[in-house]
Amino acid sequence: MSVSRTELLRRQLELTWSLFEYHLERLEPEDFLWEPVPLCWTMRRGPDGTWVPDWADTEPDPVPVPTIAWVSWHIGWWWSVALDHTQGRPPRDRTDIAWPGAGTPTIEWLRGLRTEWLAVLDDLTDTDLDATAAFPLPGDPQYTVADMAAWVNAELMKNVTEIGQLRLLRAASD
Repeated sequence: MSVSRTELLRRQLELTWSLFEYHLERLEPEDFLWEPVPLCWTMRRGPDGTWVPDWADTEPDPVPVPTIAWVSWHIGWWWSVALDHTQGRPPRDRTDIAWPGAGTPTIEWLRGLRTEWLAVLDDLTDTDLDATAAFPLPGDPQYTVADMAAWVNAELMKNVTEIGQLRLLRAASD
């Protein structure tokens, strides 16, 4: 039985998402801002009360350990920008992506991004998949929308693993 490229991408995403749901269903609000080590990147309240991610334009050495809050914001950032690119919207800047806060608001935000992404995947034709993609490697004419969709799956799997490991570490440390 032959499977279309979009169906394969959807199946990969759904496998990763099922692993993510295992952790999402078990996350407590206190898990999000838990810092397992002194050198962490997290989300902090800005002067106006909004959440602001720790960030450096040049990757620090050593690389800080991200909190669940930071990783969940990071997912929301890159996934929102991927959605912007596939839906013909101007891509938002990282500073335009607002983290909703610990617990249910972020879980619902991430689930909403998944729903939006599945709708995009369902509408992609083979011609769409073969088009040049401007994200995440702008200016590379060999990088296609299919490559971008596969990257979304791979990046999500990596971030899901990070969140799962942090959740397990926190649970084991109590």
